[in-house]
Amino acid sequence: MPTPTRQDRFLILLDEHKKILFKIASSYCRNGADREDLVQEMVLQIWRSFDRYDDRHRFSTWMYRVALNVAISVYRGESRRPRTIVPADDSILEIATEAPASAALADDLRLLGRFIEQLDELDRALVILYLDGNSYETIAEVLGISETNVGTKISRIKQKLRLDWAGHLKQEPATWNSMT
Repeated sequence: MPTPTRQDRFLILLDEHKKILFKIASSYCRNGADREDLVQEMVLQIWRSFDRYDDRHRFSTWMYRVALNVAISVYRGESRRPRTIVPADDSILEIATEAPASAALADDLRLLGRFIEQLDELDRALVILYLDGNSYETIAEVLGISETNVGTKISRIKQKLRLDWAGHLKQEPATWNSMT
């Protein structure tokens, strides 16, 4: 059996771990086209850096590091650019009907996503890695910080998200009463 080429090996690893790219892109971009562009940019940078990948480490850990660096760089560049927002006409929006429980859950997830979007780049990257079930050791390795720092930051982020959530509930008591 012939040895896989560098490109074949890259494509296999990329296919096995592509969900990482979509998670990161979804966390840094709201617009579908922007997410696609970011995924392409991450793949390109991962390919360019592939020669520096060290087999002694898990590919997913290395991929997270490269992809998050790209996402943060793109995010910082985008935040400096003026944005034009074009409101969508209601007639072009298709609203799907959902069961009340799933609609409420979807609303809660969107709200949590908005709170996470307000975090700085490092904290957002940390949340992505944490929510993906990575160990503190892996998160520390990807972000280049200590495990203790990971634990401290996660604790502070959880507290901030709890406060944001509580503040939201105080602002919208009618919504909360209808959910209970």
